[in-house]
Amino acid sequence: MPRPEVTLKIATSMDGRIALSNGVSQWITGSESRARVHKMRAEHDAVLVGVGTVMADDPLLTARTVPPPERQPVRVIADSHARTPVTGRLLQSVSVGPVIIAAAQPDGGRVQALEDRGAKVWRCGDTDGQVSPTRLLDHCAVANLQSIFLEGGGKLAASFIMAGLVDRIEWFRAPILIGGDGLPAVAALGLTEMKAAPRWHTAATERIGDDVLETYVRA
Repeated sequence: MPRPEVTLKIATSMDGRIALSNGVSQWITGSESRARVHKMRAEHDAVLVGVGTVMADDPLLTARTVPPPERQPVRVIADSHARTPVTGRLLQSVSVGPVIIAAAQPDGGRVQALEDRGAKVWRCGDTDGQVSPTRLLDHCAVANLQSIFLEGGGKLAASFIMAGLVDRIEWFRAPILIGGDGLPAVAALGLTEMKAAPRWHTAATERIGDDVLETYVRA
C-alpha cells in the first residue's frame, strides 16, 4: 500500500517564526495567503495538526473557499494522550467533516469522551509513548487518505521531517520580523553534522499580496 504524500505548510515571519513568545500568531501572513491555504486544504484528503496547535488556537481546520468545496478534508490531530478538548470547535463541528484523534497512550475515559462527540480514535503510538509518524500514515493509507496537509506545530513538523516523511513544503513568508524569542516553525532536529541536515530543491516562488510563497520538494 503506497504511503500518503505529505505537504508541510509553514506560515512565518521573515526570520522563520510562527508566533510571538506568548503564543500569539494571528495574523502573521495576509488575507491572500490565508485564502490560498484554504484552497490547499480543499485539495488534500486530510489536514493534520498537533494537539499543541489545537490547544493554543482552537482551530476549525475546514477549507473555507468560495465557492465551498464539494467535501471537507478529514481533520486529523496528533494527540498522544487524547487531550483534544471536547468543547472545542473541532469536536463541535464533526457534522461538517470527520475528526480523527491519532493517539499513543490515551486514557480510556478520554477516548470514550471523544468518541461520544463523534470523533474516531486511532492508536498510533511508538515505544516512547509518542505518536509515530509512520504508524499515523499507515492508518491514513488504510483509510484511503492519500494526500496529507500538515499544518504544524513545530514539534510535529520536526518529527515528520526527521522521519523522512515530508515530500513538499509550502512556505508562506510575511515581511515582518519577530525575533529570536518567537516560536520557531520547526522544533529541534538534534543535528550534529551539517551533512545530516535535510535538503530541499526550490520548485517555485510566488508573490501573494505582501507575502512570498516558496515551494520546496525533497532533494
